[in-house]
Amino acid sequence: MASITIRNLDDEVKTKLRVRAATNGRSMEEEVRTILREVVGRASEPDNLAQAIRARVAPLGGVELDLPAREPIREPPGFD
Repeated sequence: MASITIRNLDDEVKTKLRVRAATNGRSMEEEVRTILREVVGRASEPDNLAQAIRARVAPLGGVELDLPAREPIREPPGFD
């Protein structure tokens, strides 16, 4: 098994990590391992905005949008 040392960690980050670990009933070291496993195991980000929106909305069952009725095209202005 590999080990890693993290230097220059902000005190605020360390405090939040300690609280998060205590809340989850784990040591700080185990909490960091859990966080790293989750982050590294995630799928890569979508390549475009439409995919990102679809990924967020899909678990909710989708969204139906009310589209306004189309109106006839206006006549273009005359530059006579």
